[in-house]
Amino acid sequence: MSSRVLSRVPKSWVLLACIGLLALNLRGPFVAVAPLVDLMQAELHFSPVMLGLLTSIPVLCFSLAAPLASLAARRFGAEFAVTLTILGVLAGVLLRSAGGPVLVVAGTVVIGVAITIGNIAVPLIIRRDFAPRRQGTAMGIYTAALNIGSFLTSVIMAPLAAVTGWRLALAAVAVLAVAAVVVWVLAVGPRTAFLAEAEDGGDTPRAPATRSGWITAGLTAGFGGQAFSYYGVTAWLPSYLHDELGMNAAQAGAASSIFQILAIVGGLGVPFAAKYLSTTAVAVTLGTLWLAVPVGLLFLPQLWWLWSTSGGIARGGGITLIFIAVIKLARDQASAGRMSATVQGLGYCLAAVAPPLVGFVHDSSASWTPALLVILVSVLTFFVSTTLSVRQVPKGR
Repeated sequence: MSSRVLSRVPKSWVLLACIGLLALNLRGPFVAVAPLVDLMQAELHFSPVMLGLLTSIPVLCFSLAAPLASLAARRFGAEFAVTLTILGVLAGVLLRSAGGPVLVVAGTVVIGVAITIGNIAVPLIIRRDFAPRRQGTAMGIYTAALNIGSFLTSVIMAPLAAVTGWRLALAAVAVLAVAAVVVWVLAVGPRTAFLAEAEDGGDTPRAPATRSGWITAGLTAGFGGQAFSYYGVTAWLPSYLHDELGMNAAQAGAASSIFQILAIVGGLGVPFAAKYLSTTAVAVTLGTLWLAVPVGLLFLPQLWWLWSTSGGIARGGGITLIFIAVIKLARDQASAGRMSATVQGLGYCLAAVAPPLVGFVHDSSASWTPALLVILVSVLTFFVSTTLSVRQVPKGR
């Protein structure tokens, strides 16, 4: 790392706080729509297809805009890319809550592209500015904060909209974006935050080029399996619990929240476990916990709370482990950006397919068994691909 870069890096605890606050903005605006779709439909008269697009557009952006986000991080610098992320989220949130159907869709696209830039830029900052022994902890806090943002937004939106209306409720998400941009500018300085400056990419290569392609392919398959499983379970778990166990909407929603909130435990737990266990052992543990979800729901659905707990921990830990592998196994800063864009771009492409595909399989078969088998295949893909790919990450590094 050059002396010029070192001079602009804030203290690690300040940077960690910034990353945590930023992460609260990288999923919250995305999930804010789901609790409000009925209110939005009543006023805007969206079709069911359009309502589905409001939640799937950001995931599609995560996939389609990933190469552009990687290019932006390299050409403009990671700090400026973070600034673009926060300002983009802020603009998209306000645009989405300001007008009719066109502005709602346009704002959603802006939010999706902005978050995609952050998805790429934050791991690059963690790789560059944290010592190797602290990178896992920083990544764990980042992914835990992603899930905290999702959970808090999901919980708050409906009661807030009951008091203020859906427009002001959606706009209220901007408060976190304003706080993030203020703290970010104070931490890195106005010049660094708003000055586009290409990454020098001059760090020492860490992995042979011949292994880079295989590692990227394995991590991409692992991330894709993880993302497909997560979005498939998130979309259809409430319906499954209603059909199989007779739960009402409130009960099924509470059951799903366990799956969401336990991801925080996984995100924080993986860096701790990796200090004492090999990354292979961590991957096998996470894969086993993930497998418990479709297998458990197939044979013992009455223990849904156990499978939701297991799956939540696995999915929070899984994304953390894959991101740690990306930043530690990439040859240099430039290849880390490319690897991250590939892993996330293709992985989120599979994620976008999950809800409609799982729903189609269920409707076609009039049974949840084939749908759960589809989830099982995606979990096995995560298990095998991730376990084989992370073997090169040393324990406690």
